[in-house]
Amino acid sequence: MVSIVGDVHYSGGGSLGYVLGVARTERIALAHGPRTLAELAVLTPETAWQRLSAGSGAKGRRLYDWALIEAEPTAEGHRWALIRRHRTTKELAFYRCYAPEPVALKRLVAVAGRRWTVEEGFQQSKGLAGLDEHQVRTWRSWYRWSLFAMWAYAFLAACAAIEQRQDPAADGMTALTCNEIAHLLNALFPRRPEIEHVLGWSVFRRSHQDSARRCHYRRQAAREP
Repeated sequence: MVSIVGDVHYSGGGSLGYVLGVARTERIALAHGPRTLAELAVLTPETAWQRLSAGSGAKGRRLYDWALIEAEPTAEGHRWALIRRHRTTKELAFYRCYAPEPVALKRLVAVAGRRWTVEEGFQQSKGLAGLDEHQVRTWRSWYRWSLFAMWAYAFLAACAAIEQRQDPAADGMTALTCNEIAHLLNALFPRRPEIEHVLGWSVFRRSHQDSARRCHYRRQAAREP
């Protein structure tokens, strides 16, 4: 089954399955009438919860308790409400799911867990490639900056994937990641600023400091008799 994962409401049928994060107030049609997902969480018996991993993280497997409630069947396919419960805090998260054919809970959990991978990639693209560091005011400039930032991160991600496939990490070492590749590139190709650039920054800092000092003196003079 080809699936997508996301955060907003998505409807329709067809061959594309989905697992979408929704609010606790979302209603789902059941054989005995519609219910909100929050109500379903309360009504779900303890025996219906299964402990499954949504993927592997830096600190271990992402283990949660999961419950799957099938919605009223339609001719278009199968729909479910998927509920995730934290093992200790009991905090809940809710998903709407669709598939053209029956799907096991483990498969839906795996698709829901892909969201962590997407979020990690988004955060890394900001931290490593400067995706959120644009200082532009026009759409064209923003588009160019975002495109180059995504190209840069795609290069890091491709290098990491190729290295992990062709030369897996030896025992006692973690796999080569985008962060590690960025560190290696920074060490191999250090930036060497030109003298004009360094002196220009010095002029800027001293001018800014002088302006701040003058403002402080004017403010003090205005308060003193």
